[in-house]
Amino acid sequence: MSLAGMRSEVMSVSSVRLFRLAMGTLLLLAGTALLLARGIAWLDLEPRMLRALEGGALCALGTALGAVPVLVIRNMPVALADTLLGFGAGVMLAATAFSLIIPGLNAAQAIGFSQWGAGGLISFGLMFGALCLFLVDLKVSGASPEALVGSENQPVIAARIWLFVIAIIAHNIPEGMAIGVSAGGGMPDADSLAMGIALQDVPEGLVIALVLAGAGMPRFNAFLIGAASGLVEPLAAVVCAWLVNVAELLLPLGLACAAGAMLLVVTQEIIPESRSNGHHRLASLGLCIGFCLMMVMDTAMS
Repeated sequence: MSLAGMRSEVMSVSSVRLFRLAMGTLLLLAGTALLLARGIAWLDLEPRMLRALEGGALCALGTALGAVPVLVIRNMPVALADTLLGFGAGVMLAATAFSLIIPGLNAAQAIGFSQWGAGGLISFGLMFGALCLFLVDLKVSGASPEALVGSENQPVIAARIWLFVIAIIAHNIPEGMAIGVSAGGGMPDADSLAMGIALQDVPEGLVIALVLAGAGMPRFNAFLIGAASGLVEPLAAVVCAWLVNVAELLLPLGLACAAGAMLLVVTQEIIPESRSNGHHRLASLGLCIGFCLMMVMDTAMS
């Protein structure tokens, strides 16, 4: 057999193994999701807390599903990646407007604020949420690069790659906050918000996994980190749902803070990243599609 034929056969065997690994991982995720669903039902939580936990778990599952393709592909076409980032930005912008700001204004007026007062309260919460995430970004950006690279016996992952992953994980927190505040406040569009964020989390998990795999990390390890990056969402959702139940004023403030944090993520990170490779039109098209899809979901499921 020629050298070219041997290489072809090895690549074919390797592809089959990777495909089996990906399918096995999908089945494992499906089984885990079923076990989690039964476990959540067994907890017998208060309905609003249960709704927040289910929404956060759905988003974590979306992130994990997004990371699965890294097991069988090495690189995603840049144009497709930019389109997906634009799509995610559109989903988050629509969620900010229709699932957070507008319900926040309504909630503020429902507890006695005038239209001017409600606008002022939501504006304050929005700016406060954006400022908090801005300070987190400054802290992450100022992290020591030496603490983020590998040892002599392991692949060295560039510091900027780890900073990117940490930033994405930190940005999942306001998404969990949004789900928790909406569910904890009994908002009718909480389910559509969770579904929209879960859709946005799919390309996010894939991006993290592909970046790590492209930087030299073993594929399965890259998948695990990509999948685990969404676990902060159910935790943040449950905590924020509990806080909203403690004080009535926290509902409009919590919605506004989550909106501000998400708005900063979209404008400072996602949109610039989606346009950094020259695919402006595709990124803009993805943004419009994501915005419209989330708007329709919010209207139909509320």
